[in-house]
Amino acid sequence: MTDQDRQADDAGKLDGKVTAFALDDAVSVMDRRELLGYTECWWNGRWYEPPIKPIHLSKMLQASAHHGSAIRVKRNLLVKHFIPHPQFSRDDFAKFALDFLVMGNAYLENVPNIAGRTAQLKHSLAINTRRGRGGTYWFVEKYQDPHRYEAGRVFHLVEHDTSQELYGKPEYLAAMQSLLLNENATLFRRRYYLNGAHAGFVFYFSETTVSDEDVDTIRQAMRDARGKGNFRNIFIHAPGGKKDGVQIIPISEVAAKDEFLNIKNVTRDDVLAAHRVPPQLLGVIPQNNGGFGDVRTANDVFFVNEIEPLMLRLTEVNAWLGREVVQFSEYQHSAAPVAA
Repeated sequence: MTDQDRQADDAGKLDGKVTAFALDDAVSVMDRRELLGYTECWWNGRWYEPPIKPIHLSKMLQASAHHGSAIRVKRNLLVKHFIPHPQFSRDDFAKFALDFLVMGNAYLENVPNIAGRTAQLKHSLAINTRRGRGGTYWFVEKYQDPHRYEAGRVFHLVEHDTSQELYGKPEYLAAMQSLLLNENATLFRRRYYLNGAHAGFVFYFSETTVSDEDVDTIRQAMRDARGKGNFRNIFIHAPGGKKDGVQIIPISEVAAKDEFLNIKNVTRDDVLAAHRVPPQLLGVIPQNNGGFGDVRTANDVFFVNEIEPLMLRLTEVNAWLGREVVQFSEYQHSAAPVAA
């Protein structure tokens, strides 16, 4: 057993229970409980548990339009330039790349042929794959019935984590709080409209020409002005009534003062900064007349600074396998805009 394995084993024995970094807790990264849970990889007797539950990271992909789009635009550019190999299909590569971008871990199984050589490389779901000892890996679809890969059959691409060396972590974690705040702001606004409680006024009724039965009908109509019935108009017919017999007296703003747009914009910028994706590539509408600049130039810089380094990381499978199965076509830079 290596020193690394012993340290992870000892860490897993603390309190005799699994600890993992929780993405839904609004706490500082320096909070003692969360920091301790983040650095531990608990050994359960067969494999190490990841410090961050992969299912949480997978769900985060759908939490924000900009977060999901920023990841998928990288995946799409990688897939576009990937050259399929007889032993490594474009479909398996796309899944492999997406897992690495979302979870910081990606796995490939070396499936042998009858002669014991490589028949093909198959993607193994990062959400279910766990690391064991001695080069072994486990596929844990059901905890009671896991599948054990033979030692040396699984390639593990890791986004390095400074806290431990067993699993990787995605590079966008610093923006997780902003991502969740963006989602919470959207959910709050949706619930506000679904609730339909937007009255914000006093309905003053002193009209004597209206019967008690009609007043009860109006009161019931006000109660029903919630949920799907919100924002409905109320008609009152009172012939010979007084001018001020019915009054609407506002007591608060109808619009919710939750700084919705500011929260959405600020958290969006945090997410895009974490992914380092130019906003014009994601369809973000500029808020000023100057715009974001030429999209072709932004795409060229983005590809050189972000996509090409990712390509180099993904080609690490070639050294593991001993042959080039991951290759990419050359990027064609955009033509310079013609002056008018």
